[in-house]
Amino acid sequence: MQARQLPLHRGFAWLKEGLQLWRRNPALLTFASFGYLLMLLLVSVVPFIGQVLASLLMPVLSLGVLNTCQAIAKGRKAGPDVLFSGFQQNLPALLMIGAAYLAGSLLVLLLTALADGGALLQVMTNGGKLDPEIATSAGFSVALLLAVTLSTPVMMAYWFAPLLAGWWNIPAPKALFFSFFACLRNWRPFLAFSIGLALFGAVLPGVVLGIIGMASPTLATLLSVPLPLLLIPMIFGSFYANACDIFGEPEDESAQA
Repeated sequence: MQARQLPLHRGFAWLKEGLQLWRRNPALLTFASFGYLLMLLLVSVVPFIGQVLASLLMPVLSLGVLNTCQAIAKGRKAGPDVLFSGFQQNLPALLMIGAAYLAGSLLVLLLTALADGGALLQVMTNGGKLDPEIATSAGFSVALLLAVTLSTPVMMAYWFAPLLAGWWNIPAPKALFFSFFACLRNWRPFLAFSIGLALFGAVLPGVVLGIIGMASPTLATLLSVPLPLLLIPMIFGSFYANACDIFGEPEDESAQA
């Protein structure tokens, strides 16, 4: 498995290509994107085991969204059931990837307890209320910084892992390994992607809505409602774009393991 090394500017192109993919079939990609989020939300509220189940199913359902993107890109007919297609593609490896991501995330939260006495851990796991004094404390700030720093390699290992396991039938440890080093090798375009996502997904819409809100708060509120309907599917489409850019697709000779 060979991960291509891409130039910085490709990170900005992924956002454009994600938007173009959404424009080809807005209804299907929007359904898959919000269906993914809704399914994880519904599973996570199951008492006692909800959070664990949601983590285990996250790679399976995310692969379904990527399969939806692939169907749109290839011009194939696909229905809403494509969201659940991940259950038919190397399911044991996908569940193992979810378990590894859950274990890594919990380890990160446990390590943050060294800085803030477990405040962030309690908020993230039990949904507890955060005392304003704790939120402004130096220890909690250090814990947040530690969480971001330590969770980055966990996310890097997860980023491409569901796709690698599902499309190439790669075992979970190997998929996590390849995903981490593919992200590491392409840190420049991912940095550009993050900057572009922050600018066009948060800063620019916030500025525009803020200006409109000074003239008409009601209009600004109305315009903010459909914004996620565009941004979230576009972001999922950009995930597909960067995966294909770096690894290609199984049909491509260059993408074969």
